[in-house]
Amino acid sequence: MTAQTILPANTLSSGYDVANSLRLNSGDSPYMHKVKDNNNEINTITFSAWVKRSKLGATQRIVSHMTNGFADYFYFRFNDSDVFEFAFKGSANNIVWTTNRIFRDISAWYHIVARVDTTNGTAGNRVRIYVNGVQETSFSASTNPDQNETFSIGTTSDPIVVGGLYGSGYGISSGSTSEHFGGYIAELVVCEGQSLAPTSFGEFDEDSPTIWKPISVSGLTFGTNGFYLDFEDSSNLGNDVNGGTDLTEVNLAATDQSTDTCTNNFAVLANHSSDDLTLTEGRLKFENPSGGHRMVSSTIAPLQGKWYAEVKMTTEAQSTRVGVIDPQKFIYNTYIHNAGRGYAYKGNDGSTRFNDGTTDGSYGDTYTTGDIVGIAMDLDNHKLYFSKNGTFQDSGDPTSGATGTGSAFDLVTGVEYYIAASTQDQGTNPFIEFNFGSPAYAISSGNADGNGFGNFEYSVPSGYYALNSKNLAEFG
Repeated sequence: MTAQTILPANTLSSGYDVANSLRLNSGDSPYMHKVKDNNNEINTITFSAWVKRSKLGATQRIVSHMTNGFADYFYFRFNDSDVFEFAFKGSANNIVWTTNRIFRDISAWYHIVARVDTTNGTAGNRVRIYVNGVQETSFSASTNPDQNETFSIGTTSDPIVVGGLYGSGYGISSGSTSEHFGGYIAELVVCEGQSLAPTSFGEFDEDSPTIWKPISVSGLTFGTNGFYLDFEDSSNLGNDVNGGTDLTEVNLAATDQSTDTCTNNFAVLANHSSDDLTLTEGRLKFENPSGGHRMVSSTIAPLQGKWYAEVKMTTEAQSTRVGVIDPQKFIYNTYIHNAGRGYAYKGNDGSTRFNDGTTDGSYGDTYTTGDIVGIAMDLDNHKLYFSKNGTFQDSGDPTSGATGTGSAFDLVTGVEYYIAASTQDQGTNPFIEFNFGSPAYAISSGNADGNGFGNFEYSVPSGYYALNSKNLAEFG
């Protein structure tokens, strides 16, 4: 059976809902850490994490430990080839397991379990790796520990780290950090003293048996140095729900708590090109330092339903266009309106443009640094509306249905649409930030859609919804 986790498409309710994740922006060098309560060596442990990647092509640690001088270590990470690696220094061997499987889907949540039991009489069962409930069987490296071999996951002076590498070795100095994870982590569990199957953390959906979904881990025991992070307390993201010593947060803030989780997957910015644009903050912040035109879009392209998102002009936005585009017409190195079935609202003159440049110069206000443009996309009536700082332009009424009062465009029917934006660098390296309902920036008011999802600066029009998997299952 090929397992699949929740993707940005029609999905079922999980039954057990994960409320929050931790969003790590690798450029901020974020991590959490704590030291062990003792220096005991162990022979059994389980690591479980739900992760959604934002940065590819770089070595990034989810959980790790390393003593100064590289005398002791373990890591649970992706390497710069985007494969998963699990390794530790045993008392007799260096144990390294590297998958052949590549993990490059930035729109998906993966559930990864690594379990170790060196007491097992079968060598091949002493280390086992699972992805979305299914055991991995294809590895480029797979070293079995000796029976009863011991190892450490930290000491009373050298910490266990979430989101990076701490210590010395690998070219970093003592007390420094590197290899920071870029993406989202949810339901992070370390169970010391137990080798647990993935069914301790998830299950296949009974109605859709290729979907792997989380279950409550509240009944588990975590051992002396194990821990459980659910990231539900934005004032203490390192809170160990198990009741152990909390992890100390470094370069993290309350805005790094996200509602993009393995039970409700929100849109982020898609991986159309690895050219010279920059996507950070969980693929929600877009910088164009290229000197040319660059376009980005949502990972989700609905065919029906009514959808709302906001785009914040973080820096100068003279060249910015915000709008929607047919995925079949997407070209990353041009403006939205330079492509067929691309519909845009321009920042510099407040006009609308579409389908290779046809313009309406009388649509709305200009927008610039600090402004927030709202996008209300009605794919039931094929209308498109834009707001500036909460006011819909041209007296637009997104709730007017087929009448389309103040609609900026009549959209072509039978077409899926990305929410998108494009810029041209004019010496300012413009930044814009997308809010599909789980923003990476602070919201001063806070508004949810009719299903209670999303955190928007301005009111969501009645009948419109945030771009996430739960809403898509109902309306998309």
